[in-house]
Amino acid sequence: MTFPHSTQWRALLQKGDMSSRDLVEESFKKIKQYDPKLNAIISHYYEESIALSRKSDERIKNGERGAMMGLPIALKDNFNWSGSQMTCGSKILKGYVSNYNATVVDKLLRAGSIPIAKANMDEFAMGSSGEFSAYGPTLNPWDTQRVSGGSSSGSIVSVAAQYVVSSLGSDTGGSVRLPGSFCNVTAMRPTYGISSRYGLTSMASSLDVVGPCASSAFEVAALLSTLVGQDAKDSTSIDLPRCESLYPLNPLNLKGVRIGLPMEYFTDGIDASVRKVIDANISELEGMGASMIPISLPHTAYAIDTYYLICVSEVSSNLARFDGIRFGYRTSQSSSLIDLIAKTRDEGFGEEAKRRILLGAFCLNQGHVDEYYYRALKSRNLITQDFQEAFKKVDFLLTPVSPSVAFPLGSKSKDPAEMYLSDVYSAATSLSGLPCLSIPGGFVQSPESKAKLPVGIQLIAPALSDVKLLELAHAFQLSNTHHLTQPVL
Repeated sequence: MTFPHSTQWRALLQKGDMSSRDLVEESFKKIKQYDPKLNAIISHYYEESIALSRKSDERIKNGERGAMMGLPIALKDNFNWSGSQMTCGSKILKGYVSNYNATVVDKLLRAGSIPIAKANMDEFAMGSSGEFSAYGPTLNPWDTQRVSGGSSSGSIVSVAAQYVVSSLGSDTGGSVRLPGSFCNVTAMRPTYGISSRYGLTSMASSLDVVGPCASSAFEVAALLSTLVGQDAKDSTSIDLPRCESLYPLNPLNLKGVRIGLPMEYFTDGIDASVRKVIDANISELEGMGASMIPISLPHTAYAIDTYYLICVSEVSSNLARFDGIRFGYRTSQSSSLIDLIAKTRDEGFGEEAKRRILLGAFCLNQGHVDEYYYRALKSRNLITQDFQEAFKKVDFLLTPVSPSVAFPLGSKSKDPAEMYLSDVYSAATSLSGLPCLSIPGGFVQSPESKAKLPVGIQLIAPALSDVKLLELAHAFQLSNTHHLTQPVL
C-alpha cells in the first residue's frame, strides 16, 4: 500500500479507503524504520494502539465521524496517559507509569484518536534544542547533524517524519514553535487557558500551555477542536469563542487585514538568509490583500530576562516534588533523609534542570525576591500592555520564529546564555498569554551539507482570537506548498 501525505489521511479514513488500523500499522512501520536515526520516541505501545484502532474502525463503520476519529497521535512525554510510562525526558522519573489520563488525553480518546507513543523532549521541558533529554537528543530530519529544536522535539519530529498526522506538545517559551520552525511543521501556542493543563506535568505554571502540532493549520485546528474547553480540574481553564468554527476550518479573506511588523523583531540579529525568506512571506501576504504596518513593542528588549526570571522561579517550586520519596528514581546510597533527597536530585536531574532549580531558588530567596522575581512580574505587565496597544492598530503581528535556522548539534549546549537567546522572538508572547503560530515559510540551503533547512514565520493574534489566527494561516497555506514539502529520510 502506498501511503499519501498525512494531510489526506482523514479523508481516506472517512471514505473507507483506509482503516485506522492501516494508519497505526504504518506509524509503527515508520517508527521502526526511521526512529533509530531520529530518536523522536521514548516509548511506544503497539498492542494498546491496535486495540484502540479497532474500536475507532468500528465507530467509523457505524457512521461516526469526527475531527480526530481514527487518527494516530504522539504525546509529549510530560502528558499522563494511564498505563504508559511518563519520564518527562528525565532519569528521575524513569520507570514511572501514569495511573490516570490528562484531561486532553481523555478528550482525544473519546474523540477516537489513537495515542501510539510518548515523544522525546528536553528534560522537564527545559531546553530550546532537543539536546537536554536523559534519553539522548532528538535529531532534525532535514539534517541529522543539526538540532530539532525544543523542548517538544519528539512531538515535532514525529509529525515531520510522518509517524503521525498530529501530536501534542507543550509550549512554555517557544517549545513547539521553535522546533516547528526548524523542522517545517505547523505548531501552535494557543491562548493561555483554553485547554486544560490537568495531567500535563508542570514546568512553569503561569506560562505552560498544551501545544497542538500538525502538518498544516487545518490539522492543528482539527486537533485543537477536541482539546478546548473549561475543565473543573484546572482553575485557569477558560472557554474559547467560536470554537465550533475550528473544524472544518475555513480560510480567512485577507483583503483589508492589517498585519503589524514589530521593528524590534527585524534587527541586524537575523541571518540574512532567514530575513530573505521572511520578506518573501510578507510579500506573499501583501499579494493576498493584507496590509503591512510597521509598529513598535518598546519593552521587547526586556522579554528574555523577564521570561527566564519568572520561568526559573516557577521551575524551582514545581520540581521540588521530585525527591525520591513517593515516586520515580531513588539513590541507592544515603545516610539520612536529607542525604537521600539531595543525592536523588543530584543523580536524577540533568545539568540544565539543576541550573534552573538553583537560579530559581536564588530568585525566590528572601533577600532577592523583590529585586528579581517581583520586578520581573512588573516587566511582564509592561510587555503585555505593549501588545494590547499594538492590537488597537493591527489585527495580527508577523515576526520571525528564530533568528537562524536549526544550528549544529553541540554548538550552543555548553553556553546557557546563548542557548536562552534562541527564545528571543517567542518569549514575549508567552509572557502575555497570546495565541501564536509557527508556520512553514520556505527554505534556505545549508552552506556545509547543501541540505534544505526550513524557516518558520510566527503569526500572533489578540487573546482568544485563536480561530481567526488559524483561519489566516489556513488561507496562507492554501496559496503555497511549503508545509507539504517533506524531508528525505
